[in-house]
Amino acid sequence: MSKGKRLACTAAIPLLVCVITNLICMAKGVAMFESSLHVLTLIRAVANVILVTYALSINLNSGRFDFSVGSIALLSSVLSSTITLKYGLGPVPMLALSLLFGLLLGLLSGFVYITLKLPPMIISLGVALFYEGLAYSITDGHGISFINNKELLGFGTIPSYLIIIVCALIFMVILFDQTTFGYDYKALLSGQRVAVNTGIKEKKNALICYGAAGLLMGAQGFISATTTGSIQMSLNFGSIGIMFTAFLPMFIGGYIGRFSNDKLGYLLGAVSMAFISLTYVRLMVNSSVQQVVSALLLVGFLIYLNNEQRILSLFRKTH
Repeated sequence: MSKGKRLACTAAIPLLVCVITNLICMAKGVAMFESSLHVLTLIRAVANVILVTYALSINLNSGRFDFSVGSIALLSSVLSSTITLKYGLGPVPMLALSLLFGLLLGLLSGFVYITLKLPPMIISLGVALFYEGLAYSITDGHGISFINNKELLGFGTIPSYLIIIVCALIFMVILFDQTTFGYDYKALLSGQRVAVNTGIKEKKNALICYGAAGLLMGAQGFISATTTGSIQMSLNFGSIGIMFTAFLPMFIGGYIGRFSNDKLGYLLGAVSMAFISLTYVRLMVNSSVQQVVSALLLVGFLIYLNNEQRILSLFRKTH
């Protein structure tokens, strides 16, 4: 396939989603981008979704379903905001603390996994409950609020979110495409037993995966906290819901990655999802309808992926 076709295939889905969502808004008599606030909403949605998508994909591609990513975002934001408010720090120190706590919490989750040697799904559920309970205990169940702190709330600007998006992309590309860890990671995906027999340390690789995912979720927790100015507590797996926002962009990104790079694909998948989310906001679609539409889009895309060759062959016959 030529570079031109690859570029066209890479950009096709986000451009198509952009056109369709704009047409839907126009049909309803609403402008998608009526002010700079709507551009901010779009960029913030991209930042939120891409961080969760990257974090979820790291372990999911290795066959490890990690339910704890949401609880890492919750607890890291609780810890960082508590210290920030106590010592009167600004948004940059709070972000640094969120990244640090996210990394440590991710590494702890990975250490529990490689130590207990239980199925990752069971481990992650236990870790999620533990982190949720710890966050609840730290705040006495009341959560954290800093809605009057203009400095922390002032972080949410378009340039700030763009910097986080670009840094996340660079981090993923370097870590997985330019390091020994990344080569080992891909080798384990291709054939775990063969890779281990050649000397690749599976446990070390898994630990780094959990740490990287935790780092990304630390950033997501910071964005979520500084956007609303509050952190609400979640118990009984309430934090798991955030991971479901990443499924559709992750599958879209995996498809786009065939024509370019899967990390770029995930980003474009997040952009596509952000356009859909902004459409919900502009048309004031209630949350229950949003969930139904998003689920239908996910199912529809999975049906296409599972029947891609058949659909393409039918399309060729008609032309």
